[in-house]
Amino acid sequence: MTDAAAVANLARLLADQSRAAMCLAMLDGSAWTLSQLASTAGVTMSTASEHVSTLVAAGILTDERLGRNRYVRLAGQDVGEALEAFSTLARPAPARSLRGVGERRRLAAARTCYDHLAGRLGVVVFDALAERRLVDSSHGLALTDNGEHWFEGLDVDLDDLRRRRRPLLRECIDWTERRPHLAGSLGAALRDRFLERTWVRRPDRTRRLEVTGMGQQALQELLGIEPGRLRVEA
Repeated sequence: MTDAAAVANLARLLADQSRAAMCLAMLDGSAWTLSQLASTAGVTMSTASEHVSTLVAAGILTDERLGRNRYVRLAGQDVGEALEAFSTLARPAPARSLRGVGERRRLAAARTCYDHLAGRLGVVVFDALAERRLVDSSHGLALTDNGEHWFEGLDVDLDDLRRRRRPLLRECIDWTERRPHLAGSLGAALRDRFLERTWVRRPDRTRRLEVTGMGQQALQELLGIEPGRLRVEA
């Protein structure tokens, strides 16, 4: 299969709105049951099962069975970042209700992109890391000596992350902000610390995040981020 044919085949697989809805839901990085995916996409269980089998065969999703349940997740961070890139290119129709506007604004404010922070929160954190010379992008994105100390202060085991096959850190273009946020194993570790320390929380079964009062205080103390910088305008 040529490169052009492979790209066309991937686009064909995601052209179905139900499949796209299921894949976007799994950008929260967790495993979903078939019933949850069917409900999210608004399709029957049998249709959801057919879609999942097609996407598993294409290497976009992975699945496993535990008892009577089938658990499905994205095949990896590369798939998640590709979906985020598709979202960057897409031009969603304007929300037609106040509820829709509010939901889109909350998603733009803070969410996960597979396993790292995204939205305004992710971009502002990345900007602050660069402003404080904790990461340096002058010759390709790299962690500085001060950055190593900063992340070690958050109990991030950098030696363990460097032993993994995944890149330590990389930029991922945010689809709502159109600017980079931090990805790679370090971006995933940072998201984990935010959740573990209750600096952010998941308010529902989506990839949306909310910054808590403790989180606002931590961001201000650790990175000099004022709460106003996290606000998404209407």
